[in-house]
Amino acid sequence: MKKVKNFSIEGKHQKPIVTDVFYKEDHQPKKVIIFCHGYKGFKDWGAWNLMAEDFAKAGFFFIKFNFSHNGGTLEQPIDFPDLDAFGNNNYSKELDDLGAVIDWISAKENYKNEVDINNISIIGHSRGGGIVLLKSAEDIRVKKVITLAGVCDFEKRTATVGDLDQWKKEGVKYVLNGRTKQNMPHFYQFYEDFIQNKERLNVRKATENLEIPHLIIHGNADTSVLINEAESLKEWNLKSEFKIIEGANHVFNVSHPWTKKSVSKELLEVIDDCKTFLLK
Repeated sequence: MKKVKNFSIEGKHQKPIVTDVFYKEDHQPKKVIIFCHGYKGFKDWGAWNLMAEDFAKAGFFFIKFNFSHNGGTLEQPIDFPDLDAFGNNNYSKELDDLGAVIDWISAKENYKNEVDINNISIIGHSRGGGIVLLKSAEDIRVKKVITLAGVCDFEKRTATVGDLDQWKKEGVKYVLNGRTKQNMPHFYQFYEDFIQNKERLNVRKATENLEIPHLIIHGNADTSVLINEAESLKEWNLKSEFKIIEGANHVFNVSHPWTKKSVSKELLEVIDDCKTFLLK
């Protein structure tokens, strides 16, 4: 298996999109999967590398990347050394980053014998689930979409009425990262960007307008994004497929760091469901 890790793709927003690819180097065109991490996530979190290997062994060309403003850097792609970048992230930048990755693989000459650029699917976890739904509705190059513990609404996560005035006054609010113990900033531009791009960032509208196959996967023990969000996605797109993973939490019972040589049985079930869906 060929692994190329931690190279940079140039996007619209002056910071590198740090990227990995996993594939069998057999000079045969392969279905492309692009994976998007979630909020306070990164491409090397937990068991995502093992997941990438599994898809590559199954014959897919698997791409995963850090959003340009997720807080990682090219030199330190794991965790959050660049909190200023994290504070300046927003949904529009993440959508643009995903578009840049699709542009890159669609045009990359040295992979042209390894990829089928007419067969690109995107997978998003948590907040990344909302991002992939939005991108699927606006980019005809995407042929299938999968949401893993995906969110159904960005507006309710952008600001609560009670803290909006304080956020605007101070210009920043902080969220504690329970694992790294960092106070992670959200600058007020996040709210301003959402308001300016509210129509583009409407996950419900994007889901209702989907014209491609959509697989919804959610754990019934998820306390971070409740399963009723998955049920809403299904309600908005009755043609979608909906798989419930029994006993799975928000990250399908893996954690970071993940030192085991195999994924959890819940994440393995997710991977198997994804492969079945993508190989149809």
